[in-house]
Amino acid sequence: MSHIYNIPYDLIVRALEEDGAASDITTLSTVPEQEQAEANIITRHAGVIAGLAVVVAVFRQLDERVVIELAVQDGATVQAGERIASISGPARSILSAERVALNFLGHLSGIATLTATCVRAVEGTRARILDTRKTTPGLRALEKAAVQMGGGHNHRFGLHDGVLIKDNHIKAAGGVMPAVRAARQFAPHLLKVEVECERLEEVQEALEARADVILLDNMPEVLMRNAVELIRRLSPNTLIEASGSIGTNPARLAAVAATGVDFISLGALTHSAPNFDVSLEFA
Repeated sequence: MSHIYNIPYDLIVRALEEDGAASDITTLSTVPEQEQAEANIITRHAGVIAGLAVVVAVFRQLDERVVIELAVQDGATVQAGERIASISGPARSILSAERVALNFLGHLSGIATLTATCVRAVEGTRARILDTRKTTPGLRALEKAAVQMGGGHNHRFGLHDGVLIKDNHIKAAGGVMPAVRAARQFAPHLLKVEVECERLEEVQEALEARADVILLDNMPEVLMRNAVELIRRLSPNTLIEASGSIGTNPARLAAVAATGVDFISLGALTHSAPNFDVSLEFA
C-alpha cells in the first residue's frame, strides 16, 4: 500500500539540530571522513510500517549522498526481523542521522500498528476508527497520516475544518438549540455540525436541533445502545460517534461497535501508542 503525505522539512531540520547531528563528536572522532558503509533497518516485532518517507528525508537532509532503498512501503504489514530498508553512503552521515530517523519511524509505526489492531477489532460492524486532535504538538500531520496507514480515518485536522459543539460551548451559548443555530449561521453550509452528548436528554435536544452528527461521550454501553436506538428511530440519517475513555482494548472496542455507532474516535491512537522497535545495523 502506497501513501503520499507532505514531509515537514522544517521539523526534520529542527530534529537534526536538536540531536546535534552536524557535530556528532563520537562519530567525527572515530570514523574516517572517507569511510563508506552499508546498513539495514530491521524490525524487532510485527506491525504496520509508517514514516519511511520521513526516514528518507532525514538522511537526505543531512547528506544528499546517502542512498536509501526501501524494501516495503508505508502502510505495509511486516514481521519481526524483517528488513524494511537498505542504506548506503558516507558512514558518518548514516550514523549521525540514525537516531532521528528511527525516532520518527518508531513513533509513527507505533501509531499505525495500534490503529490496525483497533480496526481489526471492529471488523464486520459499521463502525470506523477515527483519531482525534490529541496529537503531539508539531507532529499532527504525520501522526494523522500514520493513522491512515494503519487503516483508520481522520477526524478534524484542526478547529477550522469542522463544527464540534462540546459541553462548554453549550454552556456558553445558552443551550444546544442556540449553539446549533449559531453554528449553522456562521459556518460554511457544507460543514457538518456535531454535538457532544453525555445523557439521553442531551441526545434528544441534539435531535431536535437537527445536528448532523451526535457524539456519545463517556457513555456506558447500555446507555450508548439506548441512545443509538433513539437516534436511529427518530433520525435515521444522523451519524453517531462514540468517544471518551473507550481505550484500545479489542474486546471493549468490539462491544462499543456492536451498539451500532458509525464512528469510534480514540485519542489513544496518537497519545498512547507504544513505540515500534526498529534498529539500524551495519552490514
